[in-house]
Order: sequence, then structure tokens, then C-alpha cells
Amino acid sequence: MRCPYCGSLDDKVIESRTMANGETIRRRRECIGCGYRFTSYERVEEKPLMVVKKDGRRQPFDRSKLAKGIERALEKRSVTTGATENLVNEIEDAAVMAGKSTREISTSELGEIVLQRLYNLDKVAYIRFASAYKHFESLEEFIQEIKNVEGTNK
Repeated sequence: MRCPYCGSLDDKVIESRTMANGETIRRRRECIGCGYRFTSYERVEEKPLMVVKKDGRRQPFDRSKLAKGIERALEKRSVTTGATENLVNEIEDAAVMAGKSTREISTSELGEIVLQRLYNLDKVAYIRFASAYKHFESLEEFIQEIKNVEGTNK
């Protein structure tokens, strides 16, 4: 590690300490050339999960964008903030697991995960999200989706 004081590449580690639940290592170092002491940090650098759009573009997974869409679907529903946060966490975890080998997930895969979780939590929120996600071409398609939901509740 290059000394920030003299630029020498020779140093020794004096102390190492694990931080942030084992996700970071803090090291105190001393430059052999000038004796200056400094701190360095190590953490694992993970590649972000990428979302592959229908047109082939790739964007980093955006948790806030996911949360915003789910909150919109759950608006004025009797679902607690804690349950909403848990839902977003579950969906994010499922998306990461689905894209584990390639670090990519398609928007259609992600949308299906969201629909499945919303379906189990709140049927009205499911219909709201499905109406935006599935891009129904006609009122009949929308009504059929509602009938499908009603049919599974009986």
C-alpha cells in the first residue's frame, strides 16, 4: 500500500480489526520508509445485479424503484410499513438468487416475482400492479385477470 505521506510502497500492518459485522477489515499500517502511520480499509467488491430491459438495455437493480412501485400498488391498503419493507426485502433477495449465476435478471422475471409476492399479500395490490405491469390491451383482459383472482379465493 502506498504511503500517503512519502509515497513509499513498503509498509507493515500493525493492527487489523473486523468491522461492520465482518464486512470490512480496518488495518493500521506503518510506513517502513518514513514511519508515518495510516489506516486502510478492505471490503468485498460485489458486482451489482443488473436488470435486463425488454429492449436489451441493462440497468443496475434499483431497490428504491422497486419499493416505489410496490408502495404505489399498496397505497391505501391495510398493509403495515413493516410488511411492505419485508416484502421489498423478500423480492430483492429472490431477485438476487434468480440472477446469482449471471448477476442479471430480466424485467419479466422480476415482474413475476413481484406479482407472486403481491398475490400472496394483497389481491387488490396484485391487480393494481398487474394492470401496470401486464399492459392489458382491453377491458376484457383486465376483467379476466380479476376473475382469475376471484376464482382462486373461493
